[in-house]
Amino acid sequence: KGEIMNKLTKVGLSALAGSLAAVSAHAVDYAVTGDAQVVYSSAEGNEAASNASNGRGIGVDTDLYFTAGGELDNGFTVSVFTAMDMEQSNTATSGGLNSSAQVTIGMGSLGTVQFNDISGSAANAIDDVLPKAYEEAWDGTSHSSGFHSFGSSTQSGSVDYRLPALSLGDMSISLTATLDPNSGSGPAGAGGVAANDDAGQAYTAKISGMGLTVGGGYEEYAGMNSGATSGQDGSRATGYILYTNGPMSIGYQEMYQDSPHSTGIAGTATDAEGADVSGDGMAIAFSQDNLSISYSEVNEIVEPNSDTTAEYEVEMSALQATYTMGAMTLGMSMYETDNPEGTTGKYEETELSVSFAF
Repeated sequence: KGEIMNKLTKVGLSALAGSLAAVSAHAVDYAVTGDAQVVYSSAEGNEAASNASNGRGIGVDTDLYFTAGGELDNGFTVSVFTAMDMEQSNTATSGGLNSSAQVTIGMGSLGTVQFNDISGSAANAIDDVLPKAYEEAWDGTSHSSGFHSFGSSTQSGSVDYRLPALSLGDMSISLTATLDPNSGSGPAGAGGVAANDDAGQAYTAKISGMGLTVGGGYEEYAGMNSGATSGQDGSRATGYILYTNGPMSIGYQEMYQDSPHSTGIAGTATDAEGADVSGDGMAIAFSQDNLSISYSEVNEIVEPNSDTTAEYEVEMSALQATYTMGAMTLGMSMYETDNPEGTTGKYEETELSVSFAF
């Protein structure tokens, strides 16, 4: 009886060891991180008769980030990322608390495939790459800026293919392609379909080395076909150059949006043309130890889309600084917008913030 029990024990331990080996071969790494920010804002402008944008306020923004990843038997890697904006409640436009979600499959020398449920596409990543200490210049304006619109129509419910970086001496070349089956709609639920819009695609390229980066992209997206007899799709393009030398970074970027035109019954809402937008921006940032300072300017020209509208130019600028002490960061930004939405005048906003990473 004792010999039988010893044999059964050895068999059990062998089975347990095999199970543990199988688990370790498919180990998954999990992580939960987050941040919290308290912001005091003061705004003043004359772009609305009601002065609805004027005033002061204190707000709190809290975010949680969930990541998980592991390796498959064939050497491929799979990772998932989800960002939860705990202040977001507009489920109609952002999927509720879920503000970003992607699944990424790394295939080694074959490249990377990423499925973008909400945001995170390769095109969306270069909408504004100007160096900054705090936030983008258009973040503190009441103007409905189009400078950062590149990639916005192919960032959700889309798939990226990213080639492995190609090395040419000291230079590196990166290429990506994004496909969105319904570029005029958000992501569909698993097993569901989105609205019947046209497909969209986006392409990006980047060359970097010796502190210099030159890149750009092109995007096509669904036009205004709802209720129209026919329609022309829209397109966007952007290009940028960045240079970093020690603590200093300098950047310049241009963009252009060819808005779609739908052809329908003349004089009705189905016959409409969106305004084309062109813009350029520059920024300089300095980072040394725990201190970062930046200044940026963005100019936009909104072209007329009918005989009754006029071209107008908007200028946005931001002076910013941050100081980091461990997990805490103090931030300051002063924004200024000339001629917001084409109205003569100015909009000014100041933000003071303290944020914590955990």
